Amino acid sequence: MSEESRAEPVRNVVLVHGAYADGSSWSDVIPILQRAGLTVTAVQNPLTSLSDDVAATCRVLDRQDGPTVLVGHSWAGTVITEAGNHPSVAALVYVAARAPDAGEDFTALAAKFPTPPANAGLVHDDGYAQLSESAFLEDFAGGVDKARARSLYAVQGPIAGDLFTSRTTTAAWRDKPCYYSVSKQDRTTAPELEQFLAKRMNATTIEVDSSHLAMVTHPEAIADLIVMATRGASTARP
Repeated sequence: MSEESRAEPVRNVVLVHGAYADGSSWSDVIPILQRAGLTVTAVQNPLTSLSDDVAATCRVLDRQDGPTVLVGHSWAGTVITEAGNHPSVAALVYVAARAPDAGEDFTALAAKFPTPPANAGLVHDDGYAQLSESAFLEDFAGGVDKARARSLYAVQGPIAGDLFTSRTTTAAWRDKPCYYSVSKQDRTTAPELEQFLAKRMNATTIEVDSSHLAMVTHPEAIADLIVMATRGASTARP
């Protein structure tokens, strides 16, 4: 294989949203990536189980026409950790995201770090859970324009009540190049936990002065990290 082909950047990006959200949470990042010449697809997770979310993600990965950078925000870090061994995936990008090891009790791991304020706003009903309006606007979407934050609240995806107890069977970050964006003002996931995860996976890491929704408040920084991942992930195959 020629050196020129080895330097060819990945052109596909798949974006996976987290809990309490849907694919519209990526709407500020998508046009930036498209202007960079990338083909972008946002997954719509059902948030009903890890296996359901992984299946939804893999269906999108199956449709990609070449190597792909897989990006996950928040809960979707668990999803891309499981789905990231898909043969199309050339690199992983985590945005304020979970990144469990294979079989790890992530809830127990997170308990070793400061408890984020958003946890107090989780409301359970009939087997599902959502954030209260105040927790969503003040903690989850802190720093987001109020009108935009209310729009995001209106499309909040209810999650299965036992979603966060799911455990991955694999850890794709052990085998794929990784990138991580730490949200320094995060009130939904402890920034200290994010820093630990990024260091554990030896990820190329940036820190953004942002709340949990860095892709909304700092879309350029997140897009730049994703573009960096596409350039760093060679199309070369053994």
